[in-house]
Amino acid sequence: MSVPISGTGTPPAAAMPQDAGMTDVPTVTALLERLATVDDRGLQFENMSLSWREHVQAGRDRAALLHELLDPRRPRHFGILMDNVPEFSMLLGAAALSGSVVVGLNTTRRGQALARDIALADCQVVFTEAANARLLDGLDLGGVRVIDVDSAEWADLLAPHTGSTAAPAPVAATDLFMLIFTSGTSGDPKAVCCTHEKITGPGVMLAERFGLGADDVVYVSMPMFHSNAMMAGWAVALAAGAGIALRRRFSASGFLPDVRRFGVTYANYVGKPLSYIVATPEEPGEADNPLRIMYGNEGTAPAIAEFRRRFGATVVDGFGSTEGGISISAAPDAPPGALGRLPEGVRILEPDTGSPCPVAEFDADGRILNADVATGELVNVAGAGLFAGYYKNPEADAERVRDGRYHSGDLGYADADGFVYFAGRSSGWMRVDGENIAAAPIERALLRYPGFAQVSVYAVPDPQVGDRVMAAVIPTADSAFDPVALAGFLDAQGDLGPKQLPTLIRVCRDFPRTATFKILTRTLSAERWHCADPVWVRRRGEREFTPLTDDLAAELQPQVTGSGR
Repeated sequence: MSVPISGTGTPPAAAMPQDAGMTDVPTVTALLERLATVDDRGLQFENMSLSWREHVQAGRDRAALLHELLDPRRPRHFGILMDNVPEFSMLLGAAALSGSVVVGLNTTRRGQALARDIALADCQVVFTEAANARLLDGLDLGGVRVIDVDSAEWADLLAPHTGSTAAPAPVAATDLFMLIFTSGTSGDPKAVCCTHEKITGPGVMLAERFGLGADDVVYVSMPMFHSNAMMAGWAVALAAGAGIALRRRFSASGFLPDVRRFGVTYANYVGKPLSYIVATPEEPGEADNPLRIMYGNEGTAPAIAEFRRRFGATVVDGFGSTEGGISISAAPDAPPGALGRLPEGVRILEPDTGSPCPVAEFDADGRILNADVATGELVNVAGAGLFAGYYKNPEADAERVRDGRYHSGDLGYADADGFVYFAGRSSGWMRVDGENIAAAPIERALLRYPGFAQVSVYAVPDPQVGDRVMAAVIPTADSAFDPVALAGFLDAQGDLGPKQLPTLIRVCRDFPRTATFKILTRTLSAERWHCADPVWVRRRGEREFTPLTDDLAAELQPQVTGSGR
C-alpha cells in the first residue's frame, strides 16, 4: 500500500545531497526485512534483549493489528507517546510493514498543546505506556483511541496476531513514513513530512561513512520522537545491521556505564548532551571504553575537545535540520568552530535584499571582524533538497520554499576557503541601533569567559526603538557572578562591537528547554527581567554591571507613542 504525502531534521554533516531526492535508497521496510533472520544481535534495553528476528516478527504482529485498528478511508496515521522503550521500536517496524505513518508525539508537551498535535497529525490511535498515559488524562481527543501498551488490553489485542506471516505492504522510498514535529523553540511546532528515504538515506550514508557493521552497537538515548534519534541513530543501526542499545531517557551520569555495559561503539546527540557529559566528575580510566564515534550537532567547541580528551572517541559535529533542505558535511581540515564547507547549490544571502554576503574576515585569533555584513541566511538555491513539506500547513511550506529556493531560516557566514560558521536562527536576529545582529557570535564570545558553563543570547525590547542584547548565563560550579570581571572581559573581546555587547545579564541555575535540550529562547525573551533569577544591567558608559532594581526596570519599559514603539 502506498501512502502519499498529504501536505525537524536530516542529521547534520551527513553529506546529504542538496537536490530533491536520492536514488537507490531503501525503504525502512526493506532494511527491516533484511534483518528478519538475524539471531546474534538486536535490541538491548535495561535488563532485556531482543534479537532482530524477534523484533521483525513483533513488527509483523503489530502490523497485522494495525490493519484491524486503522480505518483505510482515513489517513493511516497513529501516534506514539512513549520514552525510548522497545515497544516504540517495534511500532516503528509495524508502521513500515503495514504501510502506515508514525506520528512522534513529544512527551514534554502538555494539555491542549498535546491534543493539538494529535489532531493536526490526523492520528486515529495513540499508543502510550504507563509512564506517559497520564499526559492524556482529561484531554478531548475527538474520538482518537488511546491504547496503553503496559495494559492487559494491549496483550489481548495482540494475541490473535502472534506469529503473523502476512507479507509487508508495498511502499516506495518517497512514501510518507513519519511525521516529526519541530522543536517549537520559536513558535508552535510544525509536523515535518518524513518519507522512507528521508529516514533511511542518512542511516545508510552514516553507516557507510563510519564503517559500521554487524559487530557494532548503536546507542539511542535522544528521544525517538525527534529526527536526530531516528535518522542518526535508529536508522543507522538498521542500515549497518548493527545492534541497538536503547536508553529510556538521556542521562549524563549513565552515559559511560551504558557504553561499557552494552558495548556501544557509536552514539548520537543533539543539543547540549556533550556539555552535560563532560560536566560530570572526571574519573580515572574513562578512555577505556568501546565507543569510537560520537555524532551529532550543536556541540560547542570546548565540549567536543573535552569529550575527545576524556573518552578517546572521535566526535563529528555538523549541521542539519528536521526539514532536510540543507545539510553541511563536517570536514577533517575545517578550522575550529566551522561546520564544514559550503555545499554546492547553497548560498549565504542577505535576508532583506537576497544578495550574496561578503566573505567573513578574521583577526589573528580567528575572531570575525565583519559579522554585521558577512552574516546571512543559508539558502539552497538549487531547490528544496529533501524537504517534503509540512503536514497540512501550506502557509509554512510557502514561507520555507520561495521562488524555487529553500530558505532554511538559519544564519551563517563563510571564510575565504568556503568553510561555513553557524550564526544562529533567523529568529535570533536582533535589531540594535539600526543594525541586524546575530546572537550566535555573541554566545561564542561569552562561552570564552571562564566563569560561564552555558549561555543564551536573545533580544528584548529597547525602551525607545528596536532591541537590546540580553544574555542568560549559568555560571560554572566553582564560580560566582562577577559584574566587574565580566564587563572587563566583554570590553576586551576584539570580535564584539559596541552594539553586540549585552546590556542585561540574567544569572540562572538552569534554562527552559525542549525535550532535545534546545534552549527555549522565546521563553527567556518573553520573561525578560520579570523573573526570580538575579538580573544585572550595564547602562551606556558604565564600567560594570549593577543589580537591576525596580527603578532601573521601570526605565527599561518600552515607551509607547501614538505611532507605536
